[in-house]
Amino acid sequence: MDRIIRMITSEGGLVASAIESSEFVFKAQKLHGLTKTSCAALGRLLTGASLMGSMLKKADASLTLKVNGNGPLGNLVALADSWGNVRGYVENPQVEFPLKPNGKLDVGGAVGHCGRLAVIQDFGTGEPYVGQVQLVSGEIAEDLTNYYAASQQIPTVCALGVLVDKQRGEVLLAGGLLIQALPGVDEQTLARLETNISRLDSVTTMLAKGLGPEEICNMALNGFHTEKLDEFPVHYVCTCSKERFSDILLTLPSNELLTLPRNEEGFAETVCQYCNRKYYFSQEELLELVQVKKEI
Repeated sequence: MDRIIRMITSEGGLVASAIESSEFVFKAQKLHGLTKTSCAALGRLLTGASLMGSMLKKADASLTLKVNGNGPLGNLVALADSWGNVRGYVENPQVEFPLKPNGKLDVGGAVGHCGRLAVIQDFGTGEPYVGQVQLVSGEIAEDLTNYYAASQQIPTVCALGVLVDKQRGEVLLAGGLLIQALPGVDEQTLARLETNISRLDSVTTMLAKGLGPEEICNMALNGFHTEKLDEFPVHYVCTCSKERFSDILLTLPSNELLTLPRNEEGFAETVCQYCNRKYYFSQEELLELVQVKKEI
């Protein structure tokens, strides 16, 4: 079961979150038909969004990550709620990219090294907060670290990993680690953390060794006294519904509503980009929407 664990050092200087996300990345791969490369890219973004979303302090808040690179994958989007549940998509899921010389997946090349990362935090109380930074590598973890440094001036460690079977192309393991310094943290604490991080294996290597999120946090915070804040399961959850698509269709001009393409049965077909679920609208339902528009 995918889960997040959050811990804090007893001195109050560092907060750490670790996640195992293998199941929801696997679900995303199946929903979207992801290749090895597109799966690694979207899986990292979903994992990062889950960690960041779980840090939101309001129950009905949400977070959106949008990566607009210049690589063949096109745009990548991941949404998370304040419990770390996620959904997302990649514009060109069928793209595969040559491996790096060291045999690893070239996520940065597929995402693109030029472009922007947008972080949108919506607390449901007005205009959402939007922060944007230039991509630094397209490898996702480095870009999220840069966002916190450039946009919020928060010293941050972010490590994300997706291990994909090179032969079958299926997700084997996925997870992440996010550590942030709290206001007033001293340089000695940051130096000790930096030493710890330099000695860590990759997230997927630690998962492959049988370490769970709590053990990963403890290794990253070795030498610190820690307290466990909370632990909770996370899932790939889509919130789409026919009612939501009706609301979207209401934004179209009436003439466009009535001339939407139809399938062989005569229904207008809509598809959720997050889960590929299809919703169908008959001519009568479209006429009802046109009537609703007139009454608005």
